[in-house]
Amino acid sequence: MNLSKIDVVNKKFSKQFRGYNVQEVEQFMQEMGETLGDLAEDKTVLEDKAARQETLLEEHKQREETLRDTLMTTQKMIDQLKATARKEAQLIIEEAQQKAEEILNQAHLRLAQIHDDITELKRQRTQFEVKLRSLLDAHFQILDMENQEQEEIEALESKLKFFKKAK
Repeated sequence: MNLSKIDVVNKKFSKQFRGYNVQEVEQFMQEMGETLGDLAEDKTVLEDKAARQETLLEEHKQREETLRDTLMTTQKMIDQLKATARKEAQLIIEEAQQKAEEILNQAHLRLAQIHDDITELKRQRTQFEVKLRSLLDAHFQILDMENQEQEEIEALESKLKFFKKAK
């Protein structure tokens, strides 16, 4: 049974012969009522304070959970960003390697083309030299033949001059 301050203060005892001193009992009851009233008020204050503390505790728990969720979400995002960055870096490296291979292949093809061009030019030079030599040889032969003819003409002319002098 819960007793309140009013219950204690208003409590009346039956009177008996040779009973307790009524004034002492009433004074004690008065003090007890005040003490119980103070305790009840303190209890109410403490219950209110405990309720506020519980509310604060719940709010802090919710904030903590929200922060934990936020941190986990942030960590997942960071991990995803790192994975994405790694994939992009790998793609960039692969593209660069492919371009390097293409450039190298083009350089090899160009080098092979240059070698073929050099070989063709050497062949053409050799053909030109052969043709020039044969042309020069032909002209030298013509010159030699003309020189022989000139010598024969000069020899004939000198014979003619000799005959003309002898006559």
